[in-house]
Amino acid sequence: MLSIASEAGAIRPLSVTMASFPHNNRTFQILDAAAKGGFAVGAYNCYNDDGVLAVIRAAEAARSPAIIALFPWTMKFQGVHFIRFAVEAAHAASVPIAVHLDHCIEPADVEAALELPFDSIMVDASIQDEDENVKQCARFVQVANAKGITIEAEMGRIEGGEDGLPSVDLETVMTKPEAAKDFVDRTGVQFLAPAFGNIHGSYGPGGPEKCWNLPLLAKVHRAVGPVPLVLHGTHGVSDQLFHEARKNGCVKINLNKTVRNEYTRFIAESAGKLELTVLKEKGVEVYARSIERAMRDILDSAGKA
Repeated sequence: MLSIASEAGAIRPLSVTMASFPHNNRTFQILDAAAKGGFAVGAYNCYNDDGVLAVIRAAEAARSPAIIALFPWTMKFQGVHFIRFAVEAAHAASVPIAVHLDHCIEPADVEAALELPFDSIMVDASIQDEDENVKQCARFVQVANAKGITIEAEMGRIEGGEDGLPSVDLETVMTKPEAAKDFVDRTGVQFLAPAFGNIHGSYGPGGPEKCWNLPLLAKVHRAVGPVPLVLHGTHGVSDQLFHEARKNGCVKINLNKTVRNEYTRFIAESAGKLELTVLKEKGVEVYARSIERAMRDILDSAGKA
């Protein structure tokens, strides 16, 4: 059971005593408890208030920890007040919910995020060469950790193009197990997203079963030891394959269309037929049901908060 539910409503200050870091960080607490408890936690990509409310309501109904994941697009389009709303709503929940900023490719986006009350940030310098990836991650880890924010990084290159991620015309670079521990040690990152054949967006013929190299994922997991692994590229992944990823160290599992498709379909079919208030209420209900299913059937996080 997680201990931070009793802290619901408290917004973490932007500076903390480093002696207690990272154990006083909400994302770390959630993922550490998951790793020790043998389950995983979903990081649900949210684009609007419907998504934020759906995650919170699903988590409270399922008594599950959760992570709300926003993109740099949110900072630019919806602004800092929306981010503060998401953080305040998440931290006021009766179960532990963290707010994470995903895929910060531009250093300027990381710098902006460090002034906001995020629990964790993904510094995505994976399009750079390995030395530059290490350099950028190490620099931001030092600053972020001093503010009580944990850092996720990507090692190798997870191909694909969605949500502002560039499609690069290069052969996918897999994470090298022998270099993974060195990367974690040199950067100090708290969480690692490996590339083992997973891709952002839709998989090609054969799906993820054909693309994923699970033995490679297992080797990376053994190499980095207790550092939680993060699974990106989950569109079209079967429940069984999710379970295999969990067996091989994936504690944080990013979920986007997997839990959003039914909501999107409902909104498309119902817009103009229902009053906006009813549309939003029922849309959040549909969205929350999909998230609850993931908590029960994919993550085994239901009842763990």
